[in-house]
Amino acid sequence: MGVFAKRSMAKTRRRRRDLDQVASDIASPRHLELYKETKDVEDLPGLGQHYCIPCAKWFDTEANLTSHKKGKPHRRQLKQLKDGAFTHKEANAASGLGVDNGPVKPKMAMEIDIA
Repeated sequence: MGVFAKRSMAKTRRRRRDLDQVASDIASPRHLELYKETKDVEDLPGLGQHYCIPCAKWFDTEANLTSHKKGKPHRRQLKQLKDGAFTHKEANAASGLGVDNGPVKPKMAMEIDIA
């Protein structure tokens, strides 16, 4: 018998940039340039010429980039960027922290006259 999940133990997924980093890339071209300066051009696909900013992904050719932009993963990433990242305030509100609705008031019963 051997290890069935040997490949998954040896290989990890590629690390991508988080939504807040991509949002700051879109907002500030300087932030994107600083990120691109950290990468070696020789190590990038297509020598770093074809880059999808919302997905933070490099492509070999312009055709691959164009077909990627038509695809579902790209559209999903655009939707996530449009919705924005959750803030601490939203997370606390979802868990019930910081929400005080005050004391519960009894509801008044309505009287109906049947004539």
